[in-house]
Amino acid sequence: MAKRGKKYQTALEKIDRHHFYEPEEALTLVKDNATAKFDETVELSVRLGIDPRHADQQVRGAVVLPHGTGKSRKVLVFAKGDKAQEATDAGADYVGAEELVEKVQKGWLDFEVAVATPDMMSLVGRLGKLLGPRGLMPNPKTGTVTFDIERAVKEIKAGKIEYRADKTGIVHAPIGKASFPLEKLKENYATLIDILIKARPAAVKGQYLRSIVVSSTMGPGVKITPLKPLG
Repeated sequence: MAKRGKKYQTALEKIDRHHFYEPEEALTLVKDNATAKFDETVELSVRLGIDPRHADQQVRGAVVLPHGTGKSRKVLVFAKGDKAQEATDAGADYVGAEELVEKVQKGWLDFEVAVATPDMMSLVGRLGKLLGPRGLMPNPKTGTVTFDIERAVKEIKAGKIEYRADKTGIVHAPIGKASFPLEKLKENYATLIDILIKARPAAVKGQYLRSIVVSSTMGPGVKITPLKPLG
């Protein structure tokens, strides 16, 4: 294991690693411990009581955080004609059809979210092996395969994030920046936890929210009481 720096060790001393904190207290600790020279991202890691190997226990979707993530993401839209113009007007960073697919096939990946109109998916499907493993493939479940291009682009730009449980059943998602006021982090936190609870698969038995940890980019994790989302 890599040796941690002095700032990390100092931050760790302020946290009782065996204690479960209330959400507000945990977020305050994370903010206080974010001492890097850049504005650190605050990330939530939620371990769910699911078995991701089963198709009926997948947890995946998207949510618009009320205060965004503090980062404007580069959006690529696969569309033609009027829908291409709609994407441009909505603020998409890159818009195109065949020529854009070819560009991506050659290895260009300078974007963070891809959106496509349904009629483009036969073309975009060629990129599955490239975009799929990177979590960039447009998907109806996350609202990135749609004819409502304007709404999709604007929501992403406003702070819409995708969430997906990994193969260990953990969802990792950003909920803002360390510079955010505490109230904004609390509201983003509550929104994400609420949407994860609503996304509980019917096949899941027993405790669903197993553990919740919040941390900043360079700081240690802080455990949150699993069954106490903010009211």
